[in-house]
Amino acid sequence: MQAKPVRITPVILSGGTGTRLWPLSRETFPKQLLPLAGERSLLQETALRVADRSLFNAPILIANVEHRFVIAEQLRELGIGDATIVLEPVGRNTTAAAAVAALIESRRDPDGLILLVAADHVVQDKTALLDAVSRGVDAARAGRFVLFGVKPTEPATGYGYIQQGLQTENEGVFTVQRFVEKPDSETAARYVAAGDYLWNSAIFLLPASAFLSELGKLAPDILDASRAAVDAARRDLDFIRLDEQAFSASPSVAVDYAVMEKTDLTLVVPTDCGWTDVGSWSALAAIGNKDADGNVLVGEVTAYDVRNSYLRGEGQLVAALGVEDLVVVATPDVVLVAHKERDQDVKKIVEQLRGDGHIAATQTVQMHRPWGYYQSIHKGERFQVKRITVNPGAKLSLQKHFHRAEHWVVVNGTALVTRDSDEILLRENESIFLPLGCIHRLENPGKVPLNLIEVQSGPYLGEDDIVRIEDIYARAAIEG
Repeated sequence: MQAKPVRITPVILSGGTGTRLWPLSRETFPKQLLPLAGERSLLQETALRVADRSLFNAPILIANVEHRFVIAEQLRELGIGDATIVLEPVGRNTTAAAAVAALIESRRDPDGLILLVAADHVVQDKTALLDAVSRGVDAARAGRFVLFGVKPTEPATGYGYIQQGLQTENEGVFTVQRFVEKPDSETAARYVAAGDYLWNSAIFLLPASAFLSELGKLAPDILDASRAAVDAARRDLDFIRLDEQAFSASPSVAVDYAVMEKTDLTLVVPTDCGWTDVGSWSALAAIGNKDADGNVLVGEVTAYDVRNSYLRGEGQLVAALGVEDLVVVATPDVVLVAHKERDQDVKKIVEQLRGDGHIAATQTVQMHRPWGYYQSIHKGERFQVKRITVNPGAKLSLQKHFHRAEHWVVVNGTALVTRDSDEILLRENESIFLPLGCIHRLENPGKVPLNLIEVQSGPYLGEDDIVRIEDIYARAAIEG
């Protein structure tokens, strides 16, 4: 009998917030959803890396519930419409996420293999990574947990290390001598010189059923909570919502600590695939295109007599003179200035802002919604001006407001407006007034994005002043 061909189910973990890449990455729109290393977002690049259906099944994505529509839209742009998107009600680190994915896969195929990958990593040599995955398949089918170790290019202190042991019966697959936490610079230099230490990429090839069995021995509380969350999960449009009460009961632990460092089933496959955990501005600078002075300049930037710096202008011009070893990132609402050696501490700024209740700690000026996004342009007493962008074919909920009237002006594109019993088609430079209390909806019937300016007026202009009458996205009132 011919052996069944092996196809692996990719599991893309997209639950992080990326606070060390603030202010570009924020809780409402984290780094994996941003095009930080190319034209596509990190999540899109990750999905494309495992999109060959001769090698991989449709992916499972484990994601924050708040990002569900953006993730679905980014996958749609790639033509990936068969992904299973699982929504975490709260973050519980990678062990619980891996357990959920393994449960889903093992119920579909008891012999199934899963490939855990983070949505926010960069891999410059996709072929090298896939070759490494292929080398690990036989070991994974035999019940071993295959880790992928990256050959270090520098004594990095921001990564964990794996000491490679002896080669196994599978060519290119080795035992694991030990795991090492993030070392200091002197220790990291020794590891690189030794030649048998690898960066821990946090990419794992696992037999789903065997992983669950080992998890039951090493972290049964996480397995029990994850199983209960999957058993009580419910469908929400194209998503699977894990049960909040059950999932919240799981401890929050990384899979490295909970399982990989404790089990005797781990093996490692070395790879030189140009892997980077884009966890800081310095890491992003390391893979950027440098000028003659060692600077990486992105966006609206001008520099004179500047060296070894990362300068990025997103909506604002960054002008730098006579400085070196700096990170300067400007967004429409924030300017970050940091020494490159301190960029790992950017999250401390975010924590401080969060403690002060500052909105910039978690939110961007663009508020993303399943239909597109809006951005507040100007606020005053009893009025607010917004830019609204509606994706082709998308529409807002049918709604009304108790405290504000609105005036819409189409800048470009075509708008189909419902106002009480009327439907009005608006084109560029046309406008409409929506009096307080009227039932209304905005829709883009065209094939290009619709952009309009909204002027709100009234005594209260909060986003919670929405009475939603009908919504194709099944959202709560305050989701916009």
